[in-house]
Amino acid sequence: MKLLRTKQEVHHHLGISRINNTTIGFVPTMGALHDGHLDLVKKAKENSDVIIVSIFVNPTQFNNQKDFENYPKTLNKDLDLLDKTGVDFVFVPSNQEIYSSVPSLVIDFGSIDKVLEGAFRPGHFNGVGIVVSKLLNIVKPHKTFFGQKDLQQVAIIKLLVEDLSFDTEIVIIPTVREEDGLAMSSRNLRLDPEQRKIAPLIYKALTFAKDELLAGHNWFEIRQKVSVMYVHEPHLRLEYFELISSDNFELQESLKGTTNIAICTAAYLGEIRLIDNISIFD
Repeated sequence: MKLLRTKQEVHHHLGISRINNTTIGFVPTMGALHDGHLDLVKKAKENSDVIIVSIFVNPTQFNNQKDFENYPKTLNKDLDLLDKTGVDFVFVPSNQEIYSSVPSLVIDFGSIDKVLEGAFRPGHFNGVGIVVSKLLNIVKPHKTFFGQKDLQQVAIIKLLVEDLSFDTEIVIIPTVREEDGLAMSSRNLRLDPEQRKIAPLIYKALTFAKDELLAGHNWFEIRQKVSVMYVHEPHLRLEYFELISSDNFELQESLKGTTNIAICTAAYLGEIRLIDNISIFD
């Protein structure tokens, strides 16, 4: 496994791979790796000849400076995990390497950026769009792998790749969960033992709502029941709980009219914000 720090190093080493007509699989991350990330690497290895993982905590996608400062950073552990999985290259650029100046570009993703994460984290998806564009331009992968846990981000990136004609295939991998249902996330490392016991309620609420919908119950009544579940757990604060079309992220009131439909949610445990989602028709 080779550690790459600069764009020039990436271009050199992956250029050799292209000369040999090998397919390049790319897994972009912000580090603090867990089994969900490793599952992305596994799928990348199954579908590509050469694997490159990036580790870069992107400052432009944080609308909360404290959240950026507190984001877990475990580089040595991350590199050890990736080495054991047989990754070929790890790109760990400095902030200066990615942003030689403050970006002035603003990307408008239309209506998909006006709800849920876009509404509660203004500027977040602009930062995601810019850094993903930069990374795709640097790496130029044949396939790029993302997890379904960040469902709205996946939709944003698909739109970005389509509209700007990036020559890469976006591959989406199902969410990896702990045994109690909690979606694996780097932010889980910040949960104290008591918070960790509470956190699975997020997935419990999602599965409850899905079962109720499939049983034919009214969405607004279901959402009210979920709100009561959160009220009974005062340490967990619900931010949103919405039924959406996975195609365009328009809010839905029932299962009628679309087959690609999901429930998306965000909640706070103390200062730690966790997101999750569940597809209704798997």
